[in-house]
Amino acid sequence: MPRLTSILGNSQRLDGGAMFGNAPRALWARWIEADERNRIPLACRSLLVEEDDGRRVLLETGIGAFFEPRLRDRFGVEEEHHVLLESLAGFGLSHEDIDVVVLSHLHFDHAGGLLSPWSEAGESQLLFPSAAFVVGDEAWNRALNPHFRDRASFIPGLCDQLEGSGRLEIVAGATSAVLGAGYRFHRSDGHTPGMLLTEVETKSGPVVFAADLIPGSPWVHLPITMGYDRYPELLIEEKRQLLEHLLECSGRLFFTHDHRWSLAGVERDERGRFRAANPLTDGELQGLDC
Repeated sequence: MPRLTSILGNSQRLDGGAMFGNAPRALWARWIEADERNRIPLACRSLLVEEDDGRRVLLETGIGAFFEPRLRDRFGVEEEHHVLLESLAGFGLSHEDIDVVVLSHLHFDHAGGLLSPWSEAGESQLLFPSAAFVVGDEAWNRALNPHFRDRASFIPGLCDQLEGSGRLEIVAGATSAVLGAGYRFHRSDGHTPGMLLTEVETKSGPVVFAADLIPGSPWVHLPITMGYDRYPELLIEEKRQLLEHLLECSGRLFFTHDHRWSLAGVERDERGRFRAANPLTDGELQGLDC
C-alpha cells in the first residue's frame, strides 16, 4: 500500500467573496480570516504517492512561480521562488524523480508548477523530464478551447509543451493505463469541464484528491461554492455524490487549497449536514502509511 505525503507549493491570497460565491462574509469569516484587501490565505498543495515498488506519483503541481511580477501580484502569489521544488528537496527528491504527474485540470493554480520559474531571459520550460502526464480529455479540450469567461485561467503554450513531451496520456474513462491498478477517477463538470478527482486506494480506505470540487474544509458544506465555478448547482450535486461515497467506504478527502488542513474524513452532524472529520495538518500527514 502507498505512502502519502503532502507537498506544499506556492501559496496565494485571493478575494474571499470570490472564493465563497454567494455566501456572505459574515458566514465565511468564521472559517478564514481575510486581510485588509479582503483576501484569504490559500495553499496550493500537491499529494505525493510513493508506491511499494518505488514509483512516485504526484497529484498536481500547484501554481508554481512562472508568473511575471505584475501577474504574480494580481493573482496573489506570495513567493517569488518555486516552493514545490524546495518542498520536494526537503524530502530528498527533485522534479526529476517523479514518475507520473496527474492533473485534475489545467487552470494555472493547479498546473503552473509544471514550469520553471519566471525569468527575464525567456519562456518558462516544462519540468519533470521523467514523468508521464495524465489529464482528462474534457479538461484538455477546455484548455485548448477555453470559454471567454475562463480563458485567463489557462497558461499559454502549456498544452504545446505537454504534447511535445511525448509523455502525455489523455484519459477518457475512469482509469488510466499509465497509473494502472489502485487509482480511479471521479469526474466533475461543476467547476470546469471534465475535472478529474483521483481516488487512491489505501489499506485504511480511499483518499480522493478533491481539487476544486472541495478545495478546503469549509467547502465540504454542500451549499458552499466558489464564484469561479461554472455551474454551482451541478457542483453541489457532484459534491453530494462524492461525500456519500466517502461516507459509505470510510474514505477521506485531500485538500489542495486549505491553508490549514491537508486531509480529513467525512461525517454528518445531527442535522444531516456534511462536515470534515478528524482533519490532519501537513506535518501530521507526512509519510503517512495508509
